[in-house]
Amino acid sequence: MLGFILIIAIVLIKYKPTYAVSLSGEAVGYVEDKSEFEEAVDKQVMQYTGKNVDSVSLNVEPSYEFKLVNRTENTNEEEIIIALQEETKITYKYYEVALNDTKKTYVDTQEDAENLVSQVKTELGDTKAKIDIKEIKTENLEEVKTQNVDIAKANLMPEVEEIVEENSLPQINGIKLAVTPVSGKITSRYGVSSRIRSSNHTGLDIACSSGTPIKVVSSGTVTFASYKGSYGNLVKVEHGNGVETWYAHCSKIYAKVGQKVSAGDVISAVGSTGNSTGPHLHLEIRLNGNTVNPQKYLYN
Repeated sequence: MLGFILIIAIVLIKYKPTYAVSLSGEAVGYVEDKSEFEEAVDKQVMQYTGKNVDSVSLNVEPSYEFKLVNRTENTNEEEIIIALQEETKITYKYYEVALNDTKKTYVDTQEDAENLVSQVKTELGDTKAKIDIKEIKTENLEEVKTQNVDIAKANLMPEVEEIVEENSLPQINGIKLAVTPVSGKITSRYGVSSRIRSSNHTGLDIACSSGTPIKVVSSGTVTFASYKGSYGNLVKVEHGNGVETWYAHCSKIYAKVGQKVSAGDVISAVGSTGNSTGPHLHLEIRLNGNTVNPQKYLYN
């Protein structure tokens, strides 16, 4: 028994107990106290809390083997910590805010995203605009290009303003009238009678210089583009939902039957053809074939 104790004493004089640490089967060094080292790994590696960090994990787990090594052998806990940091997989989290599925912008936190959405909704007012918040996770830090709430809002504002403007446009049977066809003086209103007409006025006359471009008030399809009796040169555009607009007395016609036009496209030019006493645009708006007063929607 005494001999065994003596042998142990001699061994401990020459050797010291350690733990050999390996990563993926490759030795990376020694640590003196396994429990203390694992606590250090947890604090210095696993609890990393950089910006947008969502989670930290190790690609490989360290393995430990108890060993007696020469007392001249140094442990290298710090070097092993660095080796483990290089083996970490960091997942980053941020938030995307999208307005009507477009014009996306990105912020750091859900609180920032909700704050941004609240501000945008205040700007939009009572609209049916779709605003989405989406949580995004990535392991590539280069993808995280977030902004503070003020800058993110500024990025969304052009579309916000467009939606607000669009919602303020006059509508007839769900068709938005986005453009006034010409600027000028109203010389004859809807429904008035005149010696030059056989019935009450079916549209609105706006006087302006001959050749002034006439713009279509809303997107649609050209269904007529020719001369038509007292209307002179006439362009008709079908907009859907039973809504049709007529542009009469034109000096020139640029649009063609079957052509798809967008709001603001120039389709003809002001003239004085047909039953006319001077250059002007005769504008008619029809719903299911019946004329309606254009001033309910335009030139208010």
